[in-house]
Amino acid sequence: MTLFSQTARLWALILLAVMAPVTVSAAPFAAYVMDARTGKPIYTQNADTKLHPASLTKMMTLYLAFMAVERGQVRLDTKFPISSNAAAEPPSKLGLRAGQKIELRYLIRAAAIKSANDAATAIGEGLAGSEAAFARQMTQMAHALGMRNTQFRNANGLTQEGHYSTAHDMTILGRQLFYDFPQYYNLFSRRTADAGIANVSHTNKRFLDSYPGATGSRPATPGLRAST
Repeated sequence: MTLFSQTARLWALILLAVMAPVTVSAAPFAAYVMDARTGKPIYTQNADTKLHPASLTKMMTLYLAFMAVERGQVRLDTKFPISSNAAAEPPSKLGLRAGQKIELRYLIRAAAIKSANDAATAIGEGLAGSEAAFARQMTQMAHALGMRNTQFRNANGLTQEGHYSTAHDMTILGRQLFYDFPQYYNLFSRRTADAGIANVSHTNKRFLDSYPGATGSRPATPGLRAST
């Protein structure tokens, strides 16, 4: 059964948040369940509360990477230089070294499957020249997609002041990622992949094995979580 034939039945994007609030008044838990065919909510709780999106941030990093490839701005085999900033990112990471060059396809695999922070940063720097510039592009795209309560400060989701989103907004992003780039969506259900300098394993393997047809649309880390 193909990915899109599976969507003939009802399925939902689910986002759950359990994290420290970005403001004193923010709720520590938020949830949003959507019928992904129609975009209509099925269940919500604190859906528009601003919280830290953690590694769900990488959905936008990958969205912009896929867009750049499809527009011909870069190719999957384009080699991206690794900066000292990217190499110094804390785990989870691929283990990139400053000064090396690695194909975009491997950075994408590492970010999507291992939730590698160094790979996500390298993608942002390679596409926009700096992570700060890429974060601005991420925020602009978020607003263009209708994510009205989202602001990005980095490409990987590590905690940073002014970096926030909501369960509702991240569900919008997850749905757009699926429908706008179906040719890449199989990445999120791969258990392992060759990331150039190492083989990486999916951070959501336990979830993926829990029932047939499950796909993890973002790595499971403390914070917002997404699944389809």
